Amino acid sequence: MTESKNPPLTPELYAYVLEHNPPLDPVQRELVDFTHTRFADDAGLQTAQEQGPLLSFLVRLVGARRIVEVGTFTGFSTLSMALALPEDGRIIACDISEEWTAVGREAWAKAGVADRVDLRIAPALDTLRALPDDEPWIDLSFLDADKENYPLYWEELVRRTRPGGLLVADNTLLHGSVVTDTNSDGRAAAMRAFNELVLTDERVEAVLLTVADGVTLARRTGA
Repeated sequence: MTESKNPPLTPELYAYVLEHNPPLDPVQRELVDFTHTRFADDAGLQTAQEQGPLLSFLVRLVGARRIVEVGTFTGFSTLSMALALPEDGRIIACDISEEWTAVGREAWAKAGVADRVDLRIAPALDTLRALPDDEPWIDLSFLDADKENYPLYWEELVRRTRPGGLLVADNTLLHGSVVTDTNSDGRAAAMRAFNELVLTDERVEAVLLTVADGVTLARRTGA
């Protein structure tokens, strides 16, 4: 029998979780609040607050120095990872919006990490395909962009990820629609296909976690 141990995530419990995670620094806090005020209709695109400390933790855990991010929005996830990088670490951040990423640029500069972020405004697939591919070099990647293209992004990232490197994919439960939306096309179908792709990809070992809207962590093996 399948049985969940997850308690209902009430506002009170969510507040408790945030209180018992590493606190956001002032620039992170300001960026989160500004995004929800300035881009209220799109604020759901921002990485969940508890994922900021998680991403920082993962950067330090794998000793990442070379990161690729697909989907930057206003730069909260980028900032969270950049703050955890050593001074010579770099993030290639892929997005198509000058407006949204301009907010991120200001935050990165205010936090003193702008020199660690290489923002590339272009279709992410074009950016990824232009990256070096002579040998695996990515330490960590964070995928949080248009869901229909996840499989294409995945392929470009996996083959450039070093053995032991980490791939992080966000929204892999898609608000539960991966099981509630049974249509054969659309975002839910695309995410189901992506989750099956990861599950059967022999180049990685992966886990899908019920963090925020679903987070998949995949470790590149030597295969």
